Amino acid sequence: MKAAYLTGHGGNEVVAVGERPLPQRAPGEVRVRLHAATLNRVDLYMRDSGAGITHSIPQTMGVDGAGVIDEVGADEPSLRPGQRVLLYPGVSCGRCEFCLRGDDVLCTRYQLLGEHRDGTFADYVCAPARNAVPLPDDWSFAEGAALGVNHLTAWRMLVTQARLKPWETVLVFGIGGGVSLAGLQLAKALGARVIVTSRHAGKLAQARALGADHVIDSSQEDVAKAALAATGGRGVDVVFENVGEAVWPAAMKALVRGGRLVTCGATSGDQPGADLRRLFIRQLQVLGSTLGNLSELHDLLAFCQRHDVRPVIEQSYALDDVHAALSRLESGEQFGKIALAIA
Repeated sequence: MKAAYLTGHGGNEVVAVGERPLPQRAPGEVRVRLHAATLNRVDLYMRDSGAGITHSIPQTMGVDGAGVIDEVGADEPSLRPGQRVLLYPGVSCGRCEFCLRGDDVLCTRYQLLGEHRDGTFADYVCAPARNAVPLPDDWSFAEGAALGVNHLTAWRMLVTQARLKPWETVLVFGIGGGVSLAGLQLAKALGARVIVTSRHAGKLAQARALGADHVIDSSQEDVAKAALAATGGRGVDVVFENVGEAVWPAAMKALVRGGRLVTCGATSGDQPGADLRRLFIRQLQVLGSTLGNLSELHDLLAFCQRHDVRPVIEQSYALDDVHAALSRLESGEQFGKIALAIA
Protein backbone atom coordinates (compact mmCIF):
# COMPACT_ATOMS: atom_id res chain seq x y z
CA MET A 1 0.00 0.00 0.00
CA LYS A 2 1.04 3.64 -0.39
CA ALA A 3 1.78 5.62 2.77
CA ALA A 4 3.54 8.76 4.01
CA TYR A 5 6.00 7.65 6.65
CA LEU A 6 8.89 8.86 8.75
CA THR A 7 12.39 7.68 7.90
CA GLY A 8 14.00 9.70 10.70
CA HIS A 9 13.62 13.07 12.36
CA GLY A 10 14.24 16.52 10.90
CA GLY A 11 12.32 18.41 8.21
CA ASN A 12 10.25 17.32 5.26
CA GLU A 13 13.24 15.40 3.92
CA VAL A 14 12.51 12.62 6.47
CA VAL A 15 8.93 12.21 5.23
CA ALA A 16 8.78 9.63 2.45
CA VAL A 17 5.84 8.62 0.28
CA GLY A 18 6.04 5.07 -0.96
CA GLU A 19 5.15 1.45 -0.44
CA ARG A 20 4.63 0.03 3.06
CA PRO A 21 3.40 -3.42 4.12
CA LEU A 22 -0.36 -3.88 4.12
CA PRO A 23 -1.43 -4.00 7.80
CA GLN A 24 -2.85 -7.33 8.92
CA ARG A 25 -6.01 -7.20 11.01
CA ALA A 26 -5.72 -8.74 14.48
CA PRO A 27 -8.70 -10.32 16.28
CA GLY A 28 -11.06 -7.63 17.50
CA GLU A 29 -9.81 -5.12 14.93
CA VAL A 30 -11.07 -3.65 11.68
CA ARG A 31 -9.03 -2.72 8.65
CA VAL A 32 -10.16 0.56 7.13
CA ARG A 33 -9.57 1.68 3.55
CA LEU A 34 -8.82 5.33 4.17
CA HIS A 35 -10.17 8.09 1.96
CA ALA A 36 -9.09 11.15 3.95
CA ALA A 37 -6.98 12.27 6.88
CA THR A 38 -6.23 15.72 8.25
CA LEU A 39 -3.02 17.22 9.58
CA ASN A 40 -2.44 18.07 13.24
CA ARG A 41 0.37 19.88 15.04
CA VAL A 42 1.55 16.58 16.43
CA ASP A 43 2.43 15.47 12.88
CA LEU A 44 5.02 18.23 12.81
CA TYR A 45 6.21 17.26 16.27
CA MET A 46 6.64 13.61 15.25
CA ARG A 47 8.51 14.70 12.12
CA ASP A 48 10.75 17.10 14.02
CA SER A 49 11.70 14.86 16.96
CA GLY A 50 8.89 12.82 18.52
CA ALA A 51 10.75 13.28 21.81
CA GLY A 52 9.04 11.60 24.73
CA ILE A 53 6.71 9.53 22.51
CA THR A 54 7.62 5.85 22.21
CA HIS A 55 7.69 5.01 18.52
CA SER A 56 9.67 3.11 15.90
CA ILE A 57 11.12 4.27 12.60
CA PRO A 58 9.90 3.83 9.89
CA GLN A 59 6.43 4.84 11.04
CA THR A 60 3.35 5.81 9.07
CA MET A 61 2.19 9.30 9.99
CA GLY A 62 -1.31 10.58 10.72
CA VAL A 63 -3.54 10.63 13.78
CA ASP A 64 -7.06 11.00 12.38
CA GLY A 65 -8.79 9.50 9.39
CA ALA A 66 -12.00 8.35 7.74
CA GLY A 67 -12.84 5.80 5.08
CA VAL A 68 -14.70 2.54 4.57
CA ILE A 69 -14.32 -0.77 6.38
CA ASP A 70 -12.25 -3.15 4.30
CA GLU A 71 -12.20 -6.11 6.63
CA VAL A 72 -13.99 -6.90 9.90
CA GLY A 73 -14.53 -9.98 12.04
CA ALA A 74 -17.69 -12.01 11.44
CA ASP A 75 -18.54 -11.70 15.13
CA GLU A 76 -18.73 -7.89 15.00
CA PRO A 77 -22.48 -7.09 15.02
CA SER A 78 -22.55 -3.38 14.19
CA LEU A 79 -19.95 -3.00 11.44
CA ARG A 80 -19.83 -4.35 7.90
CA PRO A 81 -17.45 -4.19 4.93
CA GLY A 82 -17.98 -1.06 2.85
CA GLN A 83 -19.43 0.93 5.77
CA ARG A 84 -18.34 4.58 6.03
CA VAL A 85 -16.53 5.29 9.31
CA LEU A 86 -14.40 7.86 11.06
CA LEU A 87 -11.69 6.72 13.46
CA TYR A 88 -11.21 7.36 17.14
CA PRO A 89 -7.39 7.63 17.29
CA GLY A 90 -6.76 6.35 20.83
CA VAL A 91 -6.14 2.73 21.76
CA SER A 92 -6.58 1.96 25.47
CA CYS A 93 -5.85 -1.15 27.51
CA GLY A 94 -9.36 -1.52 28.95
CA ARG A 95 -7.96 -2.82 32.26
CA CYS A 96 -6.35 0.02 34.20
CA GLU A 97 -8.26 2.03 36.81
CA PHE A 98 -8.92 4.86 34.36
CA CYS A 99 -10.31 2.60 31.63
CA LEU A 100 -12.49 0.80 34.16
CA ARG A 101 -14.07 4.08 35.24
CA GLY A 102 -14.72 5.05 31.61
CA ASP A 103 -11.95 7.61 31.21
CA ASP A 104 -9.92 5.74 28.61
CA VAL A 105 -8.06 8.87 27.44
CA LEU A 106 -6.20 8.69 30.79
CA CYS A 107 -5.23 5.04 30.21
CA THR A 108 -1.77 4.22 31.57
CA ARG A 109 -0.99 2.30 28.34
CA TYR A 110 -2.70 4.69 25.95
CA GLN A 111 -1.48 4.67 22.35
CA LEU A 112 -2.34 6.98 19.48
CA LEU A 113 -2.38 6.36 15.76
CA GLY A 114 0.49 8.23 14.14
CA GLU A 115 2.37 8.53 17.43
CA HIS A 116 2.84 5.18 19.16
CA ARG A 117 1.65 3.04 16.23
CA ASP A 118 1.25 3.36 12.46
CA GLY A 119 -1.22 6.03 11.45
CA THR A 120 -3.63 7.22 8.83
CA PHE A 121 -1.54 8.81 6.06
CA ALA A 122 -1.91 5.53 4.18
CA ASP A 123 -4.24 3.47 2.03
CA TYR A 124 -5.11 1.22 4.98
CA VAL A 125 -4.95 1.22 8.78
CA CYS A 126 -5.98 -1.27 11.45
CA ALA A 127 -7.60 -0.30 14.74
CA PRO A 128 -9.85 -1.86 17.37
CA ALA A 129 -13.38 -2.34 16.05
CA ARG A 130 -14.78 -0.04 18.77
CA ASN A 131 -12.67 2.80 17.30
CA ALA A 132 -14.64 2.76 14.03
CA VAL A 133 -17.54 5.21 14.39
CA PRO A 134 -20.23 5.27 11.66
CA LEU A 135 -19.89 8.38 9.49
CA PRO A 136 -23.10 10.15 8.39
CA ASP A 137 -23.75 9.82 4.67
CA ASP A 138 -23.91 13.58 4.14
CA TRP A 139 -20.48 14.22 5.68
CA SER A 140 -17.32 14.20 3.59
CA PHE A 141 -14.49 11.91 4.60
CA ALA A 142 -12.32 14.95 5.37
CA GLU A 143 -14.99 16.34 7.72
CA GLY A 144 -15.26 13.00 9.46
CA ALA A 145 -11.50 12.70 9.84
CA ALA A 146 -11.24 16.19 11.36
CA LEU A 147 -13.86 15.44 14.00
CA GLY A 148 -11.75 12.76 15.69
CA VAL A 149 -8.97 15.03 16.98
CA ASN A 150 -9.63 18.78 16.87
CA HIS A 151 -13.36 18.82 17.57
CA LEU A 152 -13.07 16.01 20.10
CA THR A 153 -10.31 17.93 21.88
CA ALA A 154 -12.41 21.10 21.93
CA TRP A 155 -15.49 19.19 23.11
CA ARG A 156 -13.71 17.73 26.13
CA MET A 157 -12.17 21.12 26.93
CA LEU A 158 -15.48 23.00 26.85
CA VAL A 159 -18.04 20.42 27.95
CA THR A 160 -16.22 17.97 30.21
CA GLN A 161 -13.48 20.09 31.73
CA ALA A 162 -14.72 23.72 31.69
CA ARG A 163 -18.43 22.79 31.96
CA LEU A 164 -19.37 25.74 29.77
CA LYS A 165 -22.85 27.22 30.31
CA PRO A 166 -24.95 28.93 27.61
CA TRP A 167 -24.90 32.30 29.38
CA GLU A 168 -21.09 32.41 29.73
CA THR A 169 -18.37 34.12 27.71
CA VAL A 170 -15.37 32.28 26.25
CA LEU A 171 -12.08 33.80 25.10
CA VAL A 172 -10.49 31.68 22.34
CA PHE A 173 -6.83 32.35 21.57
CA GLY A 174 -5.28 31.98 18.11
CA ILE A 175 -8.32 31.57 15.89
CA GLY A 176 -7.57 29.84 12.60
CA GLY A 177 -6.03 26.61 13.85
CA GLY A 178 -8.14 23.48 14.00
CA VAL A 179 -8.70 23.27 17.77
CA SER A 180 -9.42 27.00 18.15
CA LEU A 181 -11.91 26.96 15.27
CA ALA A 182 -13.59 23.91 16.75
CA GLY A 183 -13.77 25.76 20.07
CA LEU A 184 -15.48 28.72 18.41
CA GLN A 185 -17.99 26.51 16.57
CA LEU A 186 -18.87 24.37 19.57
CA ALA A 187 -19.06 27.24 22.06
CA LYS A 188 -21.47 29.10 19.78
CA ALA A 189 -23.59 25.98 19.28
CA LEU A 190 -23.68 25.58 23.08
CA GLY A 191 -25.12 29.10 23.31
CA ALA A 192 -22.10 30.93 24.72
CA ARG A 193 -20.70 34.33 23.75
CA VAL A 194 -17.29 33.98 22.08
CA ILE A 195 -14.36 36.40 21.85
CA VAL A 196 -11.46 35.37 19.61
CA THR A 197 -7.90 36.60 19.10
CA SER A 198 -5.53 36.55 16.15
CA ARG A 199 -2.63 38.54 14.74
CA HIS A 200 -4.24 38.36 11.27
CA ALA A 201 -7.10 40.68 10.28
CA GLY A 202 -8.27 38.23 7.63
CA LYS A 203 -8.67 35.42 10.15
CA LEU A 204 -10.61 37.71 12.47
CA ALA A 205 -12.98 38.58 9.62
CA GLN A 206 -13.49 34.89 8.85
CA ALA A 207 -14.12 34.19 12.53
CA ARG A 208 -16.81 36.88 12.58
CA ALA A 209 -18.46 35.17 9.63
CA LEU A 210 -18.50 31.94 11.65
CA GLY A 211 -20.26 33.66 14.54
CA ALA A 212 -17.58 35.21 16.77
CA ASP A 213 -19.21 37.92 18.88
CA HIS A 214 -16.07 40.02 19.37
CA VAL A 215 -12.58 39.90 17.85
CA ILE A 216 -9.24 41.10 19.21
CA ASP A 217 -6.26 41.87 16.97
CA SER A 218 -3.43 40.68 19.21
CA SER A 219 -0.85 42.36 16.98
CA GLN A 220 -2.24 45.77 17.92
CA GLU A 221 -4.32 45.37 21.09
CA ASP A 222 -3.60 44.34 24.66
CA VAL A 223 -5.66 41.14 24.79
CA ALA A 224 -6.47 41.26 28.50
CA LYS A 225 -7.57 44.90 28.39
CA ALA A 226 -9.61 44.29 25.24
CA ALA A 227 -11.32 41.25 26.76
CA LEU A 228 -12.15 43.20 29.90
CA ALA A 229 -13.53 46.05 27.81
CA ALA A 230 -15.65 43.62 25.78
CA THR A 231 -17.17 42.25 29.01
CA GLY A 232 -17.80 45.60 30.67
CA GLY A 233 -14.79 45.19 32.95
CA ARG A 234 -16.00 41.85 34.31
CA GLY A 235 -13.74 39.37 32.52
CA VAL A 236 -14.49 36.12 30.68
CA ASP A 237 -15.80 32.96 32.31
CA VAL A 238 -13.61 30.59 30.32
CA VAL A 239 -10.27 30.98 28.54
CA PHE A 240 -9.75 28.35 25.82
CA GLU A 241 -6.13 28.11 24.70
CA ASN A 242 -3.51 25.83 23.19
CA VAL A 243 -0.68 28.34 22.77
CA GLY A 244 0.89 28.22 26.23
CA GLU A 245 3.58 30.50 27.54
CA ALA A 246 3.16 33.45 25.16
CA VAL A 247 -0.49 34.07 26.04
CA TRP A 248 -0.56 32.95 29.68
CA PRO A 249 -0.28 36.40 31.33
CA ALA A 250 -3.09 37.84 29.20
CA ALA A 251 -5.20 34.71 29.68
CA MET A 252 -4.99 34.93 33.47
CA LYS A 253 -5.73 38.66 33.54
CA ALA A 254 -8.75 38.26 31.23
CA LEU A 255 -10.58 35.85 33.57
CA VAL A 256 -13.45 36.85 35.84
CA ARG A 257 -13.10 35.97 39.52
CA GLY A 258 -13.66 32.23 39.82
CA GLY A 259 -13.08 31.78 36.07
CA ARG A 260 -11.62 28.73 34.35
CA LEU A 261 -8.65 28.44 32.01
CA VAL A 262 -8.60 25.24 29.97
CA THR A 263 -5.50 24.36 27.96
CA CYS A 264 -4.51 21.55 25.60
CA GLY A 265 -1.21 22.76 24.17
CA ALA A 266 2.00 24.67 24.58
CA THR A 267 3.19 25.56 21.08
CA SER A 268 4.90 28.74 22.35
CA GLY A 269 6.46 27.14 25.44
CA ASP A 270 5.41 25.08 28.44
CA GLN A 271 6.87 27.09 31.35
CA PRO A 272 4.63 30.16 31.83
CA GLY A 273 4.72 32.34 34.91
CA ALA A 274 2.32 30.85 37.45
CA ASP A 275 0.89 34.18 38.71
CA LEU A 276 0.00 32.38 41.92
CA ARG A 277 -1.32 35.42 43.77
CA ARG A 278 -3.90 36.05 41.05
CA LEU A 279 -4.67 32.32 40.96
CA PHE A 280 -5.56 31.99 44.63
CA ILE A 281 -6.91 35.48 45.38
CA ARG A 282 -9.33 35.33 42.45
CA GLN A 283 -9.90 31.58 42.96
CA LEU A 284 -9.19 30.74 39.34
CA GLN A 285 -9.16 27.21 37.99
CA VAL A 286 -6.56 25.87 35.55
CA LEU A 287 -7.68 22.74 33.70
CA GLY A 288 -5.55 20.51 31.49
CA SER A 289 -7.14 18.52 28.69
CA THR A 290 -6.04 16.17 25.92
CA LEU A 291 -8.18 14.61 23.18
CA GLY A 292 -11.29 12.90 24.65
CA ASN A 293 -12.92 9.56 25.32
CA LEU A 294 -14.65 7.37 22.76
CA SER A 295 -17.98 8.03 24.49
CA GLU A 296 -17.34 11.76 24.13
CA LEU A 297 -16.75 11.30 20.40
CA HIS A 298 -20.17 9.64 20.04
CA ASP A 299 -21.76 12.50 22.01
CA LEU A 300 -19.90 15.05 19.90
CA LEU A 301 -21.02 13.53 16.61
CA ALA A 302 -24.66 13.49 17.75
CA PHE A 303 -24.36 17.13 18.88
CA CYS A 304 -22.80 18.20 15.58
CA GLN A 305 -25.60 16.53 13.63
CA ARG A 306 -28.28 18.22 15.75
CA HIS A 307 -26.69 21.67 15.48
CA ASP A 308 -25.27 21.35 11.94
CA VAL A 309 -21.67 21.87 13.07
CA ARG A 310 -19.10 20.79 10.47
CA PRO A 311 -15.30 21.05 10.63
CA VAL A 312 -13.89 23.79 8.41
CA ILE A 313 -11.66 22.27 5.72
CA GLU A 314 -9.35 24.92 4.29
CA GLN A 315 -7.63 22.89 1.61
CA SER A 316 -7.12 19.28 0.55
CA TYR A 317 -3.85 17.87 -0.82
CA ALA A 318 -3.07 14.57 -2.50
CA LEU A 319 -1.09 12.11 -0.40
CA ASP A 320 1.83 12.60 -2.80
CA ASP A 321 1.80 16.29 -1.85
CA VAL A 322 2.16 15.70 1.88
CA HIS A 323 5.28 17.92 2.01
CA ALA A 324 3.27 20.91 0.78
CA ALA A 325 0.53 20.11 3.27
CA LEU A 326 3.01 19.95 6.16
CA SER A 327 4.60 23.23 5.07
CA ARG A 328 1.19 24.89 4.95
CA LEU A 329 0.46 23.73 8.52
CA GLU A 330 3.90 24.82 9.68
CA SER A 331 3.38 28.32 8.26
CA GLY A 332 0.51 29.00 10.66
CA GLU A 333 -1.35 30.82 7.88
CA GLN A 334 -4.21 28.35 7.52
CA PHE A 335 -7.80 28.94 8.56
CA GLY A 336 -9.30 25.53 9.15
CA LYS A 337 -8.13 21.99 8.65
CA ILE A 338 -5.61 20.84 6.05
CA ALA A 339 -6.73 17.53 4.62
CA LEU A 340 -5.13 14.72 2.65
CA ALA A 341 -7.20 13.01 -0.03
CA ILE A 342 -5.99 9.42 0.05
CA ALA A 343 -8.32 7.70 -2.39
